[in-house]
Amino acid sequence: MDITEIKKIWEDVKEELALTISPSSFEPWILPLEPIGFENNQFSVLTGQSFALQIVRKNHYQQIIDAFQKVLGHEIEFKMVFDEELSAKLKKQIQKSKQVAEKAKKENPIDNLAQMQSFSNLNLKYKFDNFVVGENSRFAQAAAMAVAKNPAKKYNPLFIYGESGLGKTHLMQAIGHYIVFNNAKLKVRYIKTEDFTNELINNIRRGGDINERMSKFRQKYRNVDVLLLDDIQFIESKERTMEEVFHTFDSLHNNSKQIVITSDRPPKDIPTLPERLRTRFEWGLMVDITPPDFETRVAILANLADEIGIKISAEVLEFVAQNFNKNVRELEGAFNKISAYASIQNIEPTLEFAKKALNCSLKAKNIDIESIVKIVCKHFDVSQTDLKSTARQQKISHTRQIAVYLIRELTQLSFVNIANFFNKKHPTILFSYEKIKEEIKTDNNLNQLICDLMEKIKG
Repeated sequence: MDITEIKKIWEDVKEELALTISPSSFEPWILPLEPIGFENNQFSVLTGQSFALQIVRKNHYQQIIDAFQKVLGHEIEFKMVFDEELSAKLKKQIQKSKQVAEKAKKENPIDNLAQMQSFSNLNLKYKFDNFVVGENSRFAQAAAMAVAKNPAKKYNPLFIYGESGLGKTHLMQAIGHYIVFNNAKLKVRYIKTEDFTNELINNIRRGGDINERMSKFRQKYRNVDVLLLDDIQFIESKERTMEEVFHTFDSLHNNSKQIVITSDRPPKDIPTLPERLRTRFEWGLMVDITPPDFETRVAILANLADEIGIKISAEVLEFVAQNFNKNVRELEGAFNKISAYASIQNIEPTLEFAKKALNCSLKAKNIDIESIVKIVCKHFDVSQTDLKSTARQQKISHTRQIAVYLIRELTQLSFVNIANFFNKKHPTILFSYEKIKEEIKTDNNLNQLICDLMEKIKG
């Protein structure tokens, strides 16, 4: 059969498959397949991804057969072939992209990657190319790309929210990278809200001419074309920071400059946020990112394996994806642990190896809220009834805050679920978690106490 006709059949089959296979599986595994032949009722395709052989055969083979049945009116045999040349071609394309970036760095000393990283404060790891899109992040990624291609023309501000570790910072910095590489004249600056606050405080506390220092500080964040403000939830209760952000926002927006903001919750759920800031944050487009589904998690893991060139079976990837479903950060952490152990021992990780490597982490995931509260209450000699009450005594309040922190760290429960357990509002629980999280950074005794309680809880 003529290759043109073979390709036409495959295009029709892909249209059918797009209706039955989720985008998080269709795009990484089905879309890149290349048709090469159709003889003796056997349809053959090439893949340059070794993982595709395992994942497609295990999860989508029957769907492919059914799609061919609809297109051709009869069943066929479907064959996938891993092609070393195609694999090498894909790797070559990645290498070529890196070489182009390096060449640009050498040829344009004013606009090189080093300067981009220092001025824009961007992490070179976070780009659109290595952001795995799933149903959980499809709209957010599309909005981010639209902003990157047309800064200040669409969705200004863009407000991305979702729980920790889901890819908000990745998307935000991907916007910055895209603009720097494709529109070098524009000035981009990324800053965490916490760092913005610390910088503001340092400028206020230092001696000398405070007016001059504050003028330089303000120009640093207002004399840009794109401002990327990360983790805006940390602005709550910081009046001076809120004042500076308000005027910076107005200055940029009035001059048609792009603003991108991330948070672990929407503006209306940030306690003490002034109405004038809340309404401004909601002016443009608000998009959320939720935890990735199973297929997206597998795709993320496969992408990580490809990036470092480690050979790992689909069985192991699926095991990790099944057991680490809270966020992308913990998923990457589990993968890094397996790959590190495998590298040290110079072996290909098997399912049993992965289970052994992740044994401690998996144990921690089986801990429930009741067991944590019981141990914390016993340590502080406080009853569970007191923790769930409206009592505001320091001992009870402090015990509750520690319990909230431990629950959040050791379980997959959301802040909303934890709030329901304690009969509290979501912002109160979030405040408790953030308070302990910050205090253990400077209070060694509290940090040691948290570690000791964790050990007791894990048994």
